[in-house]
Amino acid sequence: MSHEPATLEPGFKGVTADWSADKQAFPVPWGKAMMWIFLLSDTFIFTCFLTSYMNVRMSTTATWPNPSEVFALHVGGQDIPLLLIAIMTMVLITSSGTMAMAVNFGYRRDRKRTAQLMFATAALGLCFVGMQAFEWTKLIVDEGVRPWANPMGAAQFGSSFFMITGFHGMHVTGGVIYLSVVASRVLSGFYDRKGTYETVEIAGLYWHFVDLVWVFIFAFFYLW
Repeated sequence: MSHEPATLEPGFKGVTADWSADKQAFPVPWGKAMMWIFLLSDTFIFTCFLTSYMNVRMSTTATWPNPSEVFALHVGGQDIPLLLIAIMTMVLITSSGTMAMAVNFGYRRDRKRTAQLMFATAALGLCFVGMQAFEWTKLIVDEGVRPWANPMGAAQFGSSFFMITGFHGMHVTGGVIYLSVVASRVLSGFYDRKGTYETVEIAGLYWHFVDLVWVFIFAFFYLW
């Protein structure tokens, strides 16, 4: 199979022509590439947070509260360890499934089902944020935990908890808004007119990342 040789104009004039023609070095859409770069930078931030948490947890001499007791939910006269956290985790895992299906239907150009599944994903994310707000309220109001103090033991517990879960909660809240906007555009036919549902896939990348980060937070903070 023969290929025609590329005709490149020499000198600065050729460089200017290439840049103005919006040449693409790799067959990756810019939106997807920028999302991967953003997620990579976010990975560094969460890694620093979790590494700092592990360092504090292992180096502190004060008693570290037992997560199974701190995050127990009082149901039917009994304290059930990590019940709320387990429900929150299942909600996020389920939202990953609905988001994956939304991307699949986006590939098929099924506007209605794509939008429905994205709105369902956003609703599950909103449920997660609501349960996290309940968890924060319980710790602050009922248990007296503060970022600078903790009546149950090591003071670093409060600062670590509010910093890590708060930062993740901001990502989920932002994701709910992001998915809702994209779903509204899908429903309006914006991406049909644009000729591609690539933005749905990009939104899916963000949401799966948020869910994956929660798995690490769940393992390091609640199970350790």
